[in-house]
Amino acid sequence: MRIKNKRKVLLILIMSLTMIGIMFYIFSRNDEVEALSKYGSRGDEVTQIQTKLKRWGYYNGNIDGIYGSQTQEAVRYFQRKNGLTVDGIAGPKTLAAMGITSSSSGSSSSSSSNSSNVNLLAKLIYGEARGEPYTGQVAVGAVVMNRVKSSSFPNSISGVIYQSGAFDAVRDGQINLTPDSTAKKAAQDAINGWDPSYGAIYYFNPSTATNKWIWSRPMTVTIGRHRFCK
Repeated sequence: MRIKNKRKVLLILIMSLTMIGIMFYIFSRNDEVEALSKYGSRGDEVTQIQTKLKRWGYYNGNIDGIYGSQTQEAVRYFQRKNGLTVDGIAGPKTLAAMGITSSSSGSSSSSSSNSSNVNLLAKLIYGEARGEPYTGQVAVGAVVMNRVKSSSFPNSISGVIYQSGAFDAVRDGQINLTPDSTAKKAAQDAINGWDPSYGAIYYFNPSTATNKWIWSRPMTVTIGRHRFCK
């Protein structure tokens, strides 16, 4: 009888420890969700969000690190314009679209950031230039990289791509298509420094362009259907 009682006690103890482990996992996952920036949040991540959205023309408030109603509406505006779930919460997908690595992601941020940059640039190339010659696809990526280097544009790949009104693929949602291997290779080549655009910071399709200003820009090269210019 004593042996049976001991077994029962041991079984109850094991079950209790298992339940504690499960509850700890659930609460830790909830803490991760709560750590995302949303209405009422404060801190460096909120400051990054406000800075980027202000630079891109989505946010007009103060950069104070406080996630208030104005920041929430700016995030909604960004989400709506970029094919994301419009909930006003800076979750993983929204942060990735902004080029922000969540503070909970750990020390592998540099490699994941590089991978994120390649993927984002590949999405733009695929949305803007799929079907173009390979050199022309790299050139589109090079335009983004040239803008990153220019003081006249945001200083990050995500900043350049998501600058309000900068690219048709962002405006019409094609940025959300899955890029093929060619676009990914072109993105990596552009990031690595290949610039077949010869320093261009603009490009357009002469057969469809309606903006008179773009025709006044000095041309560097024509590749496929795109004319590249400074």
